[in-house]
Amino acid sequence: MRPSYGKVLSVRYYGDPILRKKAVLISDITPMIEELAGDMIETMYAYNGIGIAGPQVGHLLRIFVSIVDFEDEAGELHLCDPLIYINPKLLNPSDVMVERSEGCLSIPGVFVPAVRPATVEIEAMDLKGKLFKKKCARLLATHVMHENDHLNGVLNIDRVPSGERKKLEPTLRQIKKKYC
Repeated sequence: MRPSYGKVLSVRYYGDPILRKKAVLISDITPMIEELAGDMIETMYAYNGIGIAGPQVGHLLRIFVSIVDFEDEAGELHLCDPLIYINPKLLNPSDVMVERSEGCLSIPGVFVPAVRPATVEIEAMDLKGKLFKKKCARLLATHVMHENDHLNGVLNIDRVPSGERKKLEPTLRQIKKKYC
């Protein structure tokens, strides 16, 4: 049985204006930030996600949580204990691009092909305020770029060609009607 990290927060869905705003830097790791991180982890698990960003739970702060460790050569996903990324910066994206199907807790049931760099490095702070760097490839690279996009008001549907996006419009309208 996994430990409890906090309380489950409400997820914000497509159509909620907060998802289109840029999150602000976290200047200090306060008890409120520690509590938010725990609540985000609990929320991620409650919604069967592999990551979630601050704006997705109504907080315009540059923080996301994840349980993605890596994807091996066979394409098997390896999960880890929850990781917290505060004020993340993406560095050295590869010139090689890959297309992967992406889902999003804020756009339930919608999976879209998104083209992103094959590898990227991420630099962030942990809950102790310590900077760390991680080289990311395969699904982990896609994942950290997806979560980082949320901190900049960008959704995965923004990365699909306009023709594909048009096909999504009826589904997006239904999500907006149901949740907003």
